[in-house]
Amino acid sequence: MFKKLGLVLASLLLAIATFAMSVAPATAATVEVEMGSTTGSPMQFVPKKVEIHPGDTVKWVNKKMFPHNVIFQGAGADKSHKKLTYKPGESFTATFDKIGTYSYFCGPHRGAGMTGTVVVQ
Repeated sequence: MFKKLGLVLASLLLAIATFAMSVAPATAATVEVEMGSTTGSPMQFVPKKVEIHPGDTVKWVNKKMFPHNVIFQGAGADKSHKKLTYKPGESFTATFDKIGTYSYFCGPHRGAGMTGTVVVQ
């Protein structure tokens, strides 16, 4: 009787382990933000606002020749990239793990309204 019970429990444990290993984990996404529009103003983030989930990454890509960077205000200040990008195609990323709203701006073009928001929900 103990052999049969042990065999049943081992089979049940194997089935549960197989199911747990076959469930795909949620994959994190990467959202791209243009620094300088390819069709509009070179002094804007496109899109201006992105909505992501915890664990997702935002990738900022310089699309115009102007120097751009990303400086976060308040929450997320550690995600700032103060070094300027000068060439089209230069990029940098930041991963967001905590729910919240993160406001940022381009240092050289803040006065021109080059601002953006990352919403993690």
